[in-house]
Amino acid sequence: MTTAKEEPARRRGRRPAGEDTKAALLDAARAVFAESGYEGATVRAIASRAGVDPAMVNHWFGGKDGLFAKAVLHVPFDINEVVETVTAGGPDKLGENIVRTFLTRWDGAGGESFVALIRSVTTKPEALQTLRTILVNRIFTNVVRTADSDRPELRAGLGATQMIGLGMARYVAQIEPVASADIETLVATIAPNLQRYLTGALDVPA
Repeated sequence: MTTAKEEPARRRGRRPAGEDTKAALLDAARAVFAESGYEGATVRAIASRAGVDPAMVNHWFGGKDGLFAKAVLHVPFDINEVVETVTAGGPDKLGENIVRTFLTRWDGAGGESFVALIRSVTTKPEALQTLRTILVNRIFTNVVRTADSDRPELRAGLGATQMIGLGMARYVAQIEPVASADIETLVATIAPNLQRYLTGALDVPA
């Protein structure tokens, strides 16, 4: 009786707590992306190598971009979770929540994940495209939409440049005192400018 119930679950890739499934997908993704490149790698091929249902890629990572970001770029956060977290306090808290959320996750990974990310995007065109898709289209565009601001594309791009610039200064160039400042100091000083990018008056030609 127990075996009959467990076998279908394995075929669907629904392993205990999902952690085995996620780990298997990440391992398979690294191998398939290395062999076939970003364009040549398919969700079906990755899922097949991992021995799970292709639907698990969307379930755990939101699609091929999200899986590539986690497996190859080592982006230390879940995209959908970040959007939910930073928008939870409403439009007036977007800048503060974004700076705190990004720095908390990057600092939690020792800053190494951001350095690895920058190295990836400077050597792999597909990595650069994925980074743009994640930061601008998947995160900042969705964040700006919750505020119903004008010129959403421009605002999303400006927001992305703010966070990439902060990451570069803190983890790559290690510019002091930004590199060693505590998170709340950076939230207090950087968030107001990011908030203006997302919801304030931009004062640009019509």
